[in-house]
Amino acid sequence: MLECSVCGDTYEDRWRCTCGGPLDFAHQPLPDGDPTIDARNGLWAFEDFLPTEPSVTLGEGFTPLVAANDWDCDFKLEYVFPTGSFKDRGATTTLSYAVERGVDHVLEDSSGNAGAAIATYAARAGIEATIFVPAGVKESKVKAIRRAGATVERIDGGRQAVTDACIDAVEAGEGWYASHAWNPAFFAGTATIAYEIAAQRDWEVPDAVVTPLGHGTLFLGAYRGFRALLEAGWTDRMPRLLGAQAAGYAPIVEALHGPEGGNEKNEVADGIQISQPARKDQILEAIEETDGDAIALSEKAVAVELDRLHAAGFYTEPTCAVAPAALREYRERGVLGPGADVVVPLTGSGLKG
Repeated sequence: MLECSVCGDTYEDRWRCTCGGPLDFAHQPLPDGDPTIDARNGLWAFEDFLPTEPSVTLGEGFTPLVAANDWDCDFKLEYVFPTGSFKDRGATTTLSYAVERGVDHVLEDSSGNAGAAIATYAARAGIEATIFVPAGVKESKVKAIRRAGATVERIDGGRQAVTDACIDAVEAGEGWYASHAWNPAFFAGTATIAYEIAAQRDWEVPDAVVTPLGHGTLFLGAYRGFRALLEAGWTDRMPRLLGAQAAGYAPIVEALHGPEGGNEKNEVADGIQISQPARKDQILEAIEETDGDAIALSEKAVAVELDRLHAAGFYTEPTCAVAPAALREYRERGVLGPGADVVVPLTGSGLKG
């Protein structure tokens, strides 16, 4: 059962409430007893936290958690997933849920990574997929979508125009919306990053987790995952959740701290160029409840950090660099002390071009 986060109305299956609010599962599944997991099952080792059976899987999950001494933190290497990004977390649960619902055609809008993940897992499920992308999306990401057998619809205009075109198709009955911004099954999948971090640290929660922040797919997933762990009694606290947005595309930063100064637009971090996040209110609530924050990063700061990552052996795409760049900024501002225990996910592979 799905429940609106705004008005409380419930539905069996719908992509958004009639009031316009985002839908979530009415109940968070929780395990009984103490932690007992088998990492060989990947993220599905945490099946008791998930709303669906593992019908569509490629063995994803339990990405490495490694020390990054130059950053004085641990990096969670999300770029080693089957399609090269953390979006596979949400794709495996979303397509599994789609199979459960009897879906035969999924639609998604994406700047690349989510589209590649949905297309790949749809292929695994034997489900038709159509992915709406910006006209100027990187060709390497389009190739991954096409090679999975999905149809690519290029849309002129900004990122919001792509979403609008996809929603028009959903409303016209052309397919089921497997959205990484709206579909609650996707967030159930991204929540597994919290379960893995806790398990890999012997159930000790870090002081803070710093993530890129566009639609909040990973940010909110981490929040929901750590909250579920706390409710299950597997951990004893929440980490601070700190977001990293791109300058010129920072609605969460503006909501927290007022309008940005200047007219700079960070065009390097293309994966988080989101001006109207679907779950903005939920992101702000998660920040408030975890004593978190969000800051905007310049194009130069991200470019410098990307070079540092590559030189240290972390071959990531540009959007990944916003989080370690933000970590540096948070420390310089005193938001994080020098001894803070921090985990930073690196979210997408440099092989994507």
